Amino acid sequence: QVQLVESGGGLVQTGGSLRISCAASGHPFNCYAMAWFRQAPGTEREFVANVRWNGNNTYYGNSVKGRFTISKDKVKNTVYLQMNSLKPEDTAVYYCAADLTGWGLMEQESTYYTWGQGTQVRVSS
Repeated sequence: QVQLVESGGGLVQTGGSLRISCAASGHPFNCYAMAWFRQAPGTEREFVANVRWNGNNTYYGNSVKGRFTISKDKVKNTVYLQMNSLKPEDTAVYYCAADLTGWGLMEQESTYYTWGQGTQVRVSS
């Protein structure tokens, strides 16, 4: 079964940048789309970004639009999230997720079958 592992989180100053990665482990990987969500303490998990695995369309949550960029490397079975102009409110655990079917709304957690364990991003003020 597909497993997702996030990495690259850390501490960055306000206005800084960070790139986090999500690697699909195991055998050759394919899915409908990959997404990033995030969850800060005491909050619900929030949709961040989505990219079609075999297409070019990308989608972003309103809070990160214009600052974050999702991308993929299909050879490496890896999805990236480039985060620029970071703000303290971006502090959260960032999770990647795989949509295996394409049947569902991209902003909903229930759309995604497989989730990683998350990587912590902290933005200092």
